[in-house]
Amino acid sequence: MALVPTLNDILALQKQGRPRGIYSICSINRYVVEAAIEQARADDSAVLIESTCNQVNQFGGYSGLTPADFRAYIESVAAARGFPFSRVILGGDHLGPFPFRSEKAAEAMAKARDMVRRYIEAGFTKIHLDPSMRLAGDPGDPAAPLDPRIIAERCAELCSVAEQSCAGARPAPLYVIGSDVPTPGGSDEVESGVHITTTEELEQTIDRIRQSFLDKGLREAWERVIAMVVQPGVDFGDRTIREYDRARAGHLSRAIREQPRLVFEGHATDYQTPRALAEMVEDGIAILKVGPSLTGAMREAVFMLTRIEEELLGLHPSLKASGIVGAMDGAMRANPVHWKGHYSGDERQIVFSRKYSLLDRIRYYWNIPEVEKSLSLLIENLRGLSIPGSLLSQFLPDQYARVRAGALKNDPEWLIRDRIMNVLRDYSRAVGNGPPRRRGA
Repeated sequence: MALVPTLNDILALQKQGRPRGIYSICSINRYVVEAAIEQARADDSAVLIESTCNQVNQFGGYSGLTPADFRAYIESVAAARGFPFSRVILGGDHLGPFPFRSEKAAEAMAKARDMVRRYIEAGFTKIHLDPSMRLAGDPGDPAAPLDPRIIAERCAELCSVAEQSCAGARPAPLYVIGSDVPTPGGSDEVESGVHITTTEELEQTIDRIRQSFLDKGLREAWERVIAMVVQPGVDFGDRTIREYDRARAGHLSRAIREQPRLVFEGHATDYQTPRALAEMVEDGIAILKVGPSLTGAMREAVFMLTRIEEELLGLHPSLKASGIVGAMDGAMRANPVHWKGHYSGDERQIVFSRKYSLLDRIRYYWNIPEVEKSLSLLIENLRGLSIPGSLLSQFLPDQYARVRAGALKNDPEWLIRDRIMNVLRDYSRAVGNGPPRRRGA
């Protein structure tokens, strides 16, 4: 087996003019993580898996996991799949005071510093530093963006803690800076358009943060800043996808070529076409973050499997139906906190969005006990009855073709993972896994 390129290796190729990159899995869902591992195995590549500051932090976040817990969870999934953990890159996304933004700056930043320290101590090696949000008592108009000088100072402050925490550890962390990003997980703001980062904004952000690092004696750390987050014009909302338009983002592509080490990190790349993903990598957006479209693919697979279950139970009326679609909607109605502020329209539209929105707020509910129980029954029913090829062809034709070719096991859990891998294969090709591509090829 060939040596698996490191993140530094991949980005070095990008700076040499070869369109290489890596995609980042932003999900804690077990099926998504397993699918990502299987795709990395197929590609003989590393896999980059990230958690956000509100999902995983020292207080548990909404997942209930600390950084050490998250690492242990990913380790356990990798071990169960027989995948070397040495090929897993752990990343921390938007690390900063976002979860504590309602607090005064001193308290919020103290908690943010502690969170960054916990991530480093847990062995996360790709760190996105993001103190761009306003905190209680910050000067200026509360509705206006935070002063970029304050952002730069706080970014260096968080980096300083990270450097102290990793003291002597190898590999030392790699950093991502910048905050000109879509709302995590997508936003309805996309319906009215998005602001593409300008060259001036790009250059000012780099200059300010570089100077803040140097002022704090973080020259060596600055050498490990590998990427900057920008908004290249991609986003998605409840019903809308903003497609990548390389002509509109051409100024960014030209600007990043002038930076000897930096690449771009693109957020909310979900639902982009395979061609758009490849163009983004060719244009210097070498780190592609993806999440909701992966859990969305899982939802598609599960919903199609329930259709198969319905047909089979018509032949076996004594068996109990899983009822997972109803169980999921019941869980979402019982606890609307994760979706209520994201969907609009009349009741019929909201019911539709709960199931089929591109934002895929369903992803927060797969671990609810009632939902887990229903999913387990669905899998049990389908394994017990065996899925005929005719039904597989009707409802999951891509997976049927792979089963016929002997490339996929006709098992419900393998079918779910492979439906997720349909999305991952597009990302794999876009970042250049396989034979090397030349720019524009």
